[in-house]
Amino acid sequence: MSRRPPGPRSTGDPGPPERQVLGRRAEELALASLSREGLQLVCRNWRRPEGELDLVMREGDTCVFVEVRSRTGTDRGHPLETVTRAKRAQVVRAARHFLAEETVSATDFRFDVVAVTFDDEGAMVELVHVPDAFTTNE
Repeated sequence: MSRRPPGPRSTGDPGPPERQVLGRRAEELALASLSREGLQLVCRNWRRPEGELDLVMREGDTCVFVEVRSRTGTDRGHPLETVTRAKRAQVVRAARHFLAEETVSATDFRFDVVAVTFDDEGAMVELVHVPDAFTTNE
């Protein structure tokens, strides 16, 4: 059975789902905040079959792998709570592949998490940066 490639969704397609739009906004807000803190962007949305890295930053001689999480409201919990053991393992796996494939002149690395909470209208309510949020041993 042959499969046709997916066509356009519809002529009334509003674009990416709201969740993806908020996710991109959260990454932009995280990048701006981290840049103000003095971190420098190495790359954004690095993807391989092994996983994705939202932001790869540099702080001095440290390569910083940043997982960005977002939520609208906190009635289903804080975005920090969504960084599960499985998510941490995926980020660590992707980071190992990144370090093997890319030229990075860093002597150390760490894993940070940035959590962004939006209100129902899409305005940012809170941005929390947790440096060294987890390790490779978790």
